[in-house]
Amino acid sequence: MMYAFPEHRGYPDARTIEAETINLGCILEFSTMDDSRNAFADLPALLASAPHRMMFFAGASAIIVSMLWWACELAAAYFGFSFPTTPVPPGWAHAVFTQFGMLPFFIFGFLLTVFPRWLGQPALRQRHYVPVFIGVFGGYLLSHVGLLDVKPLLLVGMLMMVAGWAYALTVLGHILIGNGAKDRTALSCYSALVLGFVGLCAFTAFSFGESAALALAAIKIGTFGLLLPIYFTVLHRMLPFFSASAIGPGYKMVKPAWSLPVFWLLALLHLGLELTHRPQWLWLADAPLAVFFLVHWLRWQPWKCMRPGLLAVLHIAAAWLPIALGLYAAQSLLVFFDAGLSLGRAPVHALTIGFFGSTLVAMVTRVTQGHSGRPLEMGRIPWLTFVLLQAVVVIRVFAELAENMALWLVVAAFAWLVAFLPWVVRSIWIFTTPRIDGKPG
Repeated sequence: MMYAFPEHRGYPDARTIEAETINLGCILEFSTMDDSRNAFADLPALLASAPHRMMFFAGASAIIVSMLWWACELAAAYFGFSFPTTPVPPGWAHAVFTQFGMLPFFIFGFLLTVFPRWLGQPALRQRHYVPVFIGVFGGYLLSHVGLLDVKPLLLVGMLMMVAGWAYALTVLGHILIGNGAKDRTALSCYSALVLGFVGLCAFTAFSFGESAALALAAIKIGTFGLLLPIYFTVLHRMLPFFSASAIGPGYKMVKPAWSLPVFWLLALLHLGLELTHRPQWLWLADAPLAVFFLVHWLRWQPWKCMRPGLLAVLHIAAAWLPIALGLYAAQSLLVFFDAGLSLGRAPVHALTIGFFGSTLVAMVTRVTQGHSGRPLEMGRIPWLTFVLLQAVVVIRVFAELAENMALWLVVAAFAWLVAFLPWVVRSIWIFTTPRIDGKPG
């Protein structure tokens, strides 16, 4: 028996179902496209909603840009393939743009956020930090295009970076003056930024044709005048606080008032000896600094702070401080005794990759998690990057002692990219999407 199915009693026929399915698919497709367009259109406003978003986005991008250029430069020199000639010595450019470009993005993002809080001032508005982003990040990108044998763009980019730094110093200086410069942490960080600005201006002058001595001075200022003072100052304030918050009553906070003055005295002694070309006497500053950092690390009781992960990585990163300064002291003593041996650039890379790089992953991950509404936990990707970064330090230090140094430099540069890429992709995704808890910022 055959059954006839009525077509006009509320049951759609096959043609109707097909047509409605097509219409629904078109609606979903156009809706998705509209959402993508809206998200893209809203991205500038989202990035500008908080200083850390803009500057951390720039820093995460720069981690790949700086090292991709440098890795290609090293690979071209070793394997002999063609690569655009850099208008300035490539090694100097590498040092300058990591010290005055890549890492300061994170520093500005942090300080433009916490300076008002530390000093009891109102939070900064977009007109205070957006120009910093435009100047420093825009100049940084333009300079890297200029490094591909386009010197006019390099010069314009350097001037933009100088302008961005000057604006940041003006904004942060206004906050500092409003507090009467009473906060030692803020004063220490600001002093380092001023020295950094001097170093950036020195390299800019060199780029315009002034003495090469200015470029060498800039590189030395970047390490011991800018980065080390800011990193240690922030660590001195935040690490004991984070540790006490996580561990509780069983943890004693240690952040002596004498630490920053003593640190600055030794750091400036090192810098003065470097700038006057007295490497044989650097141990007079570096050996005490190594002991200074070791004492602080031990008094911060890292053995009590291996959980949670976000706290553990900060203590592990801090362990590179006495190691790096110990290598600096050993290097100087080898020169002092005319031993005929050299550690090359092993000390500076133990400091920059080991301490600066590890602390960067630890601190930025913490800020990113908290300011995006996520749990304060390390997570698999940050852990992966942090662990791989420790291997990168070892490779880079080993390269100075290896017979085929040039090859190992290439390996270390690409290892950096492999280590950081997952973390950078995750971080940029977080910086370009709204907070998951729906809060502003």
